[in-house]
Formats: sequence, structure tokens, C-alpha cells
Amino acid sequence: MEQADLKGKVAIVTGSATGIGAATALGLARRGAHVVVNYSRSETEARATYDAAKEAAGTALLVQANVSSDEDCRRLAKAATDEWGRIDILVNNAGTTKFASHHDLEALSADDFTSIYAVNVVGPYQMIRACVPALKAHGEGAIVNISSVAGVSGVGSSIAYAASKGALNTMTLSFARALAPEIRVNAVCPGYVATRWFSDRFGQEQFEHLTKTYADAAPLKRAADAEEVAKTVLFFCGPESRHITGEFMMTDGGMHLSIMPGIRR
Repeated sequence: MEQADLKGKVAIVTGSATGIGAATALGLARRGAHVVVNYSRSETEARATYDAAKEAAGTALLVQANVSSDEDCRRLAKAATDEWGRIDILVNNAGTTKFASHHDLEALSADDFTSIYAVNVVGPYQMIRACVPALKAHGEGAIVNISSVAGVSGVGSSIAYAASKGALNTMTLSFARALAPEIRVNAVCPGYVATRWFSDRFGQEQFEHLTKTYADAAPLKRAADAEEVAKTVLFFCGPESRHITGEFMMTDGGMHLSIMPGIRR
């Protein structure tokens, strides 16, 4: 049982219908936070996350919004302040990709890059901009961007995805400088995570094979699930990381050690 050290805090988690976002929203609620559960399309799953968060914390909010829309981002931030009068934590988790071999340069169009960047880069920028006044108000705001090892190593589902996460990492550094001392800004960079992101794409049998293959190859001999990654996100949301900003935390079972020998971040 998590401690209730975030009691009274207000957190927005974008893309929190499923996966890492859902696990993070529920973890925040279990630590006492009021949580805004956000979804773009997956309403049924989002309602399940909302119900679980409300049961854990006694209160929660469900808001449909597409982070690629600035209007939606501002509406999402306003929903939190209208309901609770503050925002303390923003987790930019909403993300998208297109699976395409890095060797196939015809697999991606300019429109693919634009749509991926709209969600993975512009979306977090717009959410931060919308939430900054409320995050600054109490002097201890926390922003956590859910990035990827792809943004550090240039691997991943496509070149466009890896590039977008690299941009998100750079933006994390920029915002960490610009918003200090009132707001901390950090990024969590997962490797492979055993979620429906992959099972929906590849089917259950291939998903299980992929998970085992990754675990066998990783130095720690394990693959993470959404709840495992959420623990790292919660670290950056809470008071235990009060002295940290502008950091990328890779959580990939040590896989980056073989992809990028000698590189620490």
C-alpha cells in the first residue's frame, strides 16, 4: 500500500486509459492525489481507470481531450482547476507511433512525421503551457514526460517515433531550465514494456514471444509491465525527487548498456 504523501495534490495524466498512463493514474490516486484521467478515443478503458482511481482516492475526473489540439489542452487544464482549484502534477503520457522499419525509407511520409510529432512533441508542449500558471502557484510543481529509450538510442518502432522522443527529451531540458525553481521537469525513458501497445499490434502469441526475447536479452533478464514503469514515474511526481530536475531516467532492464556502450544518458 502506497503512502498517502500526495493527499490533496491534483494530477493530470494524459493518455491514461490504458498502459503506463492508467497505471500511473491509479498509483497517484493510491497516494492520495486527485487525478484527471484523460483519453482521446478509448472511452471504455478510460472509464475503468477513472472508476479505479475514484475508488482509491475518493475522487477523480474523466476528461476526453486530444493533446494535439491546443484548445483541448487548455480545456483539460481548466477542468482540473475548475474542479479542485489547483494543478500540482502533470504527466505527459499520451503518445502515438507508426510501425515502420528503420531501413525502409519509403515507409514514412511527411504526414506521418507531422501526426506523430503533433501528439508526442507538440502535445506535451501545449499541455505544459496550459498548466504552468497553476503548477507555479504553490512552488512545487512536477512535470514528468513519458519518453523512450528510442529518443536516446535511435531505436524503436520507427525513425519518426525515435526522433519525436529525442525532441521530447530536449524539450525536457529546456523546460527544466525555464520553469525552475517552481516546477521540476523530468523524463522517464522506458524500453520495451509489455502492454497492449504491442499485443494489439502483433497478436498475443507474437507478443509473448517478443516479451520473452527481450527479457532474455536484457542484462536484468526481465521485461517491464506498465506498473513497473509507473513506479519510476511516481518517483518523479513525489517529494522523494524534490532535488531532481532535467533528468532522463531509463527503465529498460539495462538494455541500453548493449545498445549504447559507454553512454550513461
